[in-house]
Amino acid sequence: MKIMIIGCGGVAQVAIKKCCMADDVFTEMLIASRTKSKCDAIAAELKGKTKTLISTAQTDAGNVEELVKLINSFKPAAVLNLALPYQDLTVMEACLKTQTHYIDTANYECENTDDPVWRKNYEKRVKAKGFTAYFDYSYQWDYFSEFKKAGICALLGTGFDPGVSQVFAAYAQKHFFDKIETIDILDCNGGDHGYPFATNFNPEINLREVSANGSYWEDGKWVETKPLEIKRSYNFEGVGEKDMYLLHHEEIESLAKNIKGVKRIRFFMTFGQSYIQHMNCLKNVGMLSTTPVNYEGKEIVPIQFLKALLPDPASLGARTKGKTNIGCIFTGIKDGKKKSVYIYNVCDHQQCYKEVGSQAISYTTGVPAMIGAMLVVKGIWQKAGVYNCEEFDPDPYMEALNKYGLPWKVVENPVLVD
Repeated sequence: MKIMIIGCGGVAQVAIKKCCMADDVFTEMLIASRTKSKCDAIAAELKGKTKTLISTAQTDAGNVEELVKLINSFKPAAVLNLALPYQDLTVMEACLKTQTHYIDTANYECENTDDPVWRKNYEKRVKAKGFTAYFDYSYQWDYFSEFKKAGICALLGTGFDPGVSQVFAAYAQKHFFDKIETIDILDCNGGDHGYPFATNFNPEINLREVSANGSYWEDGKWVETKPLEIKRSYNFEGVGEKDMYLLHHEEIESLAKNIKGVKRIRFFMTFGQSYIQHMNCLKNVGMLSTTPVNYEGKEIVPIQFLKALLPDPASLGARTKGKTNIGCIFTGIKDGKKKSVYIYNVCDHQQCYKEVGSQAISYTTGVPAMIGAMLVVKGIWQKAGVYNCEEFDPDPYMEALNKYGLPWKVVENPVLVD
């Protein structure tokens, strides 16, 4: 099977290496990025270590016609989009034009949320949905009929959260519950990289997500909160007691749609006080803005300039120690009785670095990206239209998690989040 991978950042590098470890599935690979030298470097690193035939190319993921030309020249079974979420729609358009399966790890976001055309469309969606998050799945779900007509599959959000978190939900629904009533997604990073301030994945996406209003789903509607307004603490295996904060996250919207009868869904992520203080300071002075400003005759976007100053997440692997613990706590009904289950994965930063030269945040996204792509190209998860991970049979995905480096555990009657 041929796979085309767009992007060559920290997550993409993990996915590329894991695809090459599954060279019985991925026989040929094209790595394409705006910066071809990054693609060439990882191709050189993998030379002689895999049977996968690797080629590289320079491309602009925001240019549909350029992508179409590249896809038509390589003719992949699927395109794995690991570029920025800003480019999801252009890559989807290119896949439609070439009738190629599409896979990504995060939903579409607009790069400049002050763009008047996007703002008008966004305000319509806010009115319809009742919450103000600037990122959601609706932009990509709108492509369902076109992908169905083309006879191709778009698999959205096959990272960890979104992605594995939704597969956990489908697995819990299939094996443990007659009805799921509540879902709490807990994302804990207990790693220490030693810098005063750095983000473990793309700074633009990370800081925009954390500094935005939070929200959760309850009794059929959205409840919106101020940024980091709701705080809880939890004792995570392998990490210990950590403070965690409620955020808006895209899989809440998807799970609310696909897990029938669920009463409440929340997403929590852990942060230390130092991270929060740095982020609030940067926000207060305008460094998290996506609106271009004029500086000495040149237009710059503050958050993109900040990204250039911060450590590259792909460089953190060698110095990050500790573990991550990401999973879901479910409550519901089985055989007429109340039941609760916790499904989670613990991942060690240093073990990830030994295997693929990455810290665990990139690893826990890159491995599921490979698994999702593998299931699509093998036809196991493949139907015409646009789908999220919980809309397929979870069992083959769960088996692959154990096989490819993200083993999971199940605990019944766990400590619940209040």
